[in-house]
Amino acid sequence: MFILVRGANIYYEQHGDGPDVLLLHGWGCSTELFAPIARELSRHMRVTMLDFAGHGRSGMPPEPWGALEFAEMAADVVETLGIIGCDVIGHSHGGRVALTLAAKRPELVRNLVLTGASGLRAEPTKRQKRRAARYKRLRGVSDALESARVFGSWPERFREALRMRYGSKDYRVLDAEMRRTFVKLVNFNVDEILPDVKASTLLIWGDADEETPLWMGRRMEARIPDAGLVVLPGSHYVYLEQKNRFLTIAQHFLLGGHE
Repeated sequence: MFILVRGANIYYEQHGDGPDVLLLHGWGCSTELFAPIARELSRHMRVTMLDFAGHGRSGMPPEPWGALEFAEMAADVVETLGIIGCDVIGHSHGGRVALTLAAKRPELVRNLVLTGASGLRAEPTKRQKRRAARYKRLRGVSDALESARVFGSWPERFREALRMRYGSKDYRVLDAEMRRTFVKLVNFNVDEILPDVKASTLLIWGDADEETPLWMGRRMEARIPDAGLVVLPGSHYVYLEQKNRFLTIAQHFLLGGHE
């Protein structure tokens, strides 16, 4: 099913009956990765899951979106579908959106379950600082050449080569439109809104998560007023690698042991 939200055609699914839970997937993913979790949860809950704008079967955002815009989109979906006061399970980028939603629209969210949630920025290493400085210098050269207006399309081709060399893996696979959204997202630090999250929050983290390292889960546990952290063996996708344990813990938290 589709719903038009803030200029984007958003794909969503609903399964099961019971208390409402909204599933928010990670960057570059879709509802398909949450399907095994949704199937089990729908035995006891009404599960709503969606493809973020620019992902899966959903349309593109009408302009570059950041965490606030994605959260506003999620809020509109919650209100339109009549699932106000739902629980939210978010993975990676979906965790960032869930945190922003809970901080900005607390009346819409009951409890949060976050796994490998993104949105915190690490202090760059010396190597990363040197790499960023090199990119900035080379980008300045390309801009100067373009301003001379005698090199045709070469400066833009040079900039694209720089983006492919210095951009992250997630950034490189995107088209120009979604790159602007990606940049807007990664420049937003959720650390400043964590104290505003009033929902009870369960953090489930993989001990070998390289995308969102464990220190991020510990930081969120320390900064969110009502939060607890569970660490499981696994990677950034520990919710799939440890599906049964993840579901047991999450359902006990959300359903109070009555699942």
